[in-house]
Amino acid sequence: MVTRRDLLKAGAAAGAVASGLTRAFAAAPMPSTAVDFDVPRGACDCHVHVFPDPAQFPFTPNRVYTPPPASAKELLGLQEFLHLDRVVIVTPSVYGTDNSATLAGMRELGPERARGIAVIDDKTSAAALDDMQKAGIRGVRVNLETAGEFDPAASAKKLLAAVDRVKDRGWHVQVYTRLSIIAALSDQLGAQPVPLVFDHFGGARAELGPEQPGFSALIALVKSDKAYVKISGSYRASDKAPDYPDVAPLAKALIAANAERIVWGTDWPHPDAARVPGRKPEDIAPALPIDDGRVMNLLPTWTADADTRRKILVENPARLYGFAPV
Repeated sequence: MVTRRDLLKAGAAAGAVASGLTRAFAAAPMPSTAVDFDVPRGACDCHVHVFPDPAQFPFTPNRVYTPPPASAKELLGLQEFLHLDRVVIVTPSVYGTDNSATLAGMRELGPERARGIAVIDDKTSAAALDDMQKAGIRGVRVNLETAGEFDPAASAKKLLAAVDRVKDRGWHVQVYTRLSIIAALSDQLGAQPVPLVFDHFGGARAELGPEQPGFSALIALVKSDKAYVKISGSYRASDKAPDYPDVAPLAKALIAANAERIVWGTDWPHPDAARVPGRKPEDIAPALPIDDGRVMNLLPTWTADADTRRKILVENPARLYGFAPV
């Protein structure tokens, strides 16, 4: 059995960890397994990041990790390999509220292919939001998990502040958190006037299955059309690489609850954001060796119905991110 620890060791062996902002400009991780099912036209990867040259796009000093480089050009190569036509670039925590790298990646890929999710705070002006909307930003991310925010009251405050900033723009609020927070705030979450999108299976742990505490609250939000869930980042939910069989019950339960509120993503380029003993935040954290082609091939095992896969890959992202109908 390959565990997350094995992945970390493999990633460490694949590239030396550099200190400071010194970077080894190796290629970003690319899949080796070809997609083995018919990917519908207009299919979208709803969760990626880009990490261009830090000399042009510096990281925030208070980040918890430093990723290796991953360019928009390499992202386009991933898209082409996986037969995908669209992508959503999400601003990661390493940039704080600076969305420049995300916006640059979107510009490079073009408005027909790319949309974005920004990170903002109370200092982000309305004019800046206007500019981001014109550029193709369609939501804001509240990253509670990487920030280590596990208090329901504090989490609710951050979520409600984000909702208040975007509720008149037709945007949504994307949330990276865990099931305990979703369960504790389920009534508040269900009452929000904007769509909510939960990252990476809502923070569920695969080994605990669909009966784990909090998963029913996530299912209820999906059933009621109040929330979308990204069935993305299987390696975050499971230690059973490379095929993550224990993720399947979670994915199937979410799809069965409401296929019109499920979207899919790779989480490329898989930076290792874990706090590793002895590794400083400014040390480069090697990308985890995830084969996105092999992981994408799990989707037909989660739902054998081609029409359902079309909803997940094409129709739901088009509705959520404002892509043209296909």
